[in-house]
Amino acid sequence: MKAVIQRIRGAKLTADGIPHSQSGAGMLILLGVCPEDTEKEVDFLVRKCANLRIFEDENGKMNVSPTDAKAEVMAVSQFTLMGDCSQGNRPYFGTAARPEIAKPLYERFCTELAKHLPTKTGVFGADMQIETVCDGPVTILMDTKELMK
Repeated sequence: MKAVIQRIRGAKLTADGIPHSQSGAGMLILLGVCPEDTEKEVDFLVRKCANLRIFEDENGKMNVSPTDAKAEVMAVSQFTLMGDCSQGNRPYFGTAARPEIAKPLYERFCTELAKHLPTKTGVFGADMQIETVCDGPVTILMDTKELMK
């Protein structure tokens, strides 16, 4: 499972041309699922995201978690994170989980994260547009294959 986490000032998401969700200051999480991912990877990544100290303390240091910062989250399924560009110029997406595997894991990620933080979602499989204001910018990449070794 891969995640791109951005600290944001806010985000608005439109799905298939219809306004769907909006979040305030916090994090935008783009989530990619591999075929071999399970609930174990989801639960691990939820803990990491809920406790990731990327918000500034009173001294301007990134020491505050989103939970402590009272941050909001927008979590969006993003199969293109699994794109393999090692050969040629067209990404290969065969390393992304099929929808019947990815959708339940994405939904579990959102449900479990919502136990820690106010969480807005995208629409799985939809054509989405996200308007966001990055804060910092702060962007963190996580890959459970690397983190769970």
